[in-house]
Amino acid sequence: MKILLIEDEPELLKSIGHYLSQNNFRCDQADNIRLAQAYLEINDYDCIVLDITFPLGSGFDVLKSFDSIGRHCGILIISAKDSLEDKLYGLELGADDYLTKPFHLPELAARLYAIQRRRFFGGNDILKLGELMVNIRDKYAKTQNGVIDLTRKEFDLLMYFISNKEKVVTKQSIVDHLWGEHASMTDNHDLIYVHIKNLRKKLVEKGCPDYISGVYGVGYRFSIDKSYQKI
Repeated sequence: MKILLIEDEPELLKSIGHYLSQNNFRCDQADNIRLAQAYLEINDYDCIVLDITFPLGSGFDVLKSFDSIGRHCGILIISAKDSLEDKLYGLELGADDYLTKPFHLPELAARLYAIQRRRFFGGNDILKLGELMVNIRDKYAKTQNGVIDLTRKEFDLLMYFISNKEKVVTKQSIVDHLWGEHASMTDNHDLIYVHIKNLRKKLVEKGCPDYISGVYGVGYRFSIDKSYQKI
């Protein structure tokens, strides 16, 4: 899951960012509103973890700007304020959840997963797509022939395809999703090709049809519709 963390307290920003990164999240970090809005202009995120109190500006300003920048992702507000008024206002602006500081980091992660399940997978932990079964919570995929031995990047790639099922995703969007703020370090798309090739091979070896098709000159599509030609 790709996260944008917006928090102005340096130690808390570092602590949350480290925890999420160690628990299979890809996490970009912003310690001010201007940087956060710059990230949102160029990246897509599955969810935003958003503090609402900043020396200059407010986290609510980020929520208000969503209509103009056209982003559609989950929002988890974190705040030291425990007022009902702030909670209701945040939810009215489009937030999915509100977590009051201090909180335990495992609870933060659990709420992020809950938002992901509600927004993208109908609240389900287990997805069934043709011959493929994916357990979101425990992070594994299997067929009737057993569990598929996927690396972390391969599982993340599979989840990105599933989240965009039936849509064409570009090579650059895959790079941005898998590497986040480090995407600029990837000079070409050869690494993406390798990850996709390995993922497709592992799916097929376990008896799963090749649901990933190349779209010439654009990117890839994940579909269980066999009418798409595989290349």
